[in-house]
Amino acid sequence: MGYIRIPCTFMRGGTSKALVFRSTDLPADQAEWPAIFRAAMGSPDPNGRQLNGMGGGISSLSKVCVVGPSSRDDADLDYSFFQIGVENDLVDTSGNCGNMSSAMGPFAVDEGIAPRPEGNEAAVRIHNTNTSRIILSRFPMENGQAAVSGDQALDGVAGTGASIRLEFLAPGGAGTGHLLPAGGEVESTLDVPGVGPVTVTMLDAANPCVFLEPAAVGKTGTEHPEALEADRDCAEKLEAIRCAASVAMGIARDTDEAARIPSIPKIALICAPVDYQTLSRRTVAGDAHDIGVRMVSIGKPHRAVPLTGGLCLGVAVRTPGTLPHRIARQRDGAIRIGHPSGTLEVDAEVVDRGDGPYAVHGAVYRTARRLFEGHVLIPS
Repeated sequence: MGYIRIPCTFMRGGTSKALVFRSTDLPADQAEWPAIFRAAMGSPDPNGRQLNGMGGGISSLSKVCVVGPSSRDDADLDYSFFQIGVENDLVDTSGNCGNMSSAMGPFAVDEGIAPRPEGNEAAVRIHNTNTSRIILSRFPMENGQAAVSGDQALDGVAGTGASIRLEFLAPGGAGTGHLLPAGGEVESTLDVPGVGPVTVTMLDAANPCVFLEPAAVGKTGTEHPEALEADRDCAEKLEAIRCAASVAMGIARDTDEAARIPSIPKIALICAPVDYQTLSRRTVAGDAHDIGVRMVSIGKPHRAVPLTGGLCLGVAVRTPGTLPHRIARQRDGAIRIGHPSGTLEVDAEVVDRGDGPYAVHGAVYRTARRLFEGHVLIPS
């Protein structure tokens, strides 16, 4: 017994971290990749800590990205995202990670996969293979490399970094083919076994999401993630609603199949802006955000908000008739989303093309940083 040594980079993108591989450093047979990724992350781990690998025991720290030359003429690189289960052997490719998307442009430029710009700003077109969508990444350059230092701050991440603007172009239908996959309805009622009728909005932009008011499961929308996770009855109801929405959105044929696709749709409790306390015990005033959210990712309440979930919420806020549009404070400029770690600003443009709403783009600002580079060791 020995080790297989595979070149790898460990990166933070937004509020997530992931192992980033060049596609050329992995086996040509992609059927071999899941076993490599599980071993690298230390999954499955019944203890939920991934101590025997690089994972961090929660969904936002159990991710793998693969970057390679573009397979499309309208992009500079291909980027594939893999969500790795913590306690199980899940290797899920059904959706994208918006946070890690922010690290892909700088990684590709520094690695020579994407062309280096001649000026002081890069504009890299990323083809996300999970969703078949293009993400335009804009970031500053310094001495021929992607800049690291800057003044951009993110709630949930210590310090500041160089600002990265991500524009998710035509994000509608990323997972289902339709912005409004439930028959074009902006608001629907799901009859969920064990829960009853629940009013929801099911919308697919960047990733499919289902939005509902917290009162449907006996909550306020200002709870901390630990409190939501500790309430097993609430967690079971949310999963039942998510599975019912998955079927209604055409993602799964039945609820059993929906349970085996845990990453989409993401489920979110949304509420009108009110004062609340963040995980760091800082008070976010009601007039400092436009809508509150508590989102669940891979069965676990998120400590911030998944970036694609935040973008989907932004598009929903800009789509007339949806639950988020009705609940949110409507104002010009960025949409300020209140989450457990603070706030996230997103931009979204939705237009009516005559045959229904069309999402032109969703945009957000992030930071990223290369943390470690070398080899990941896989037991042979």
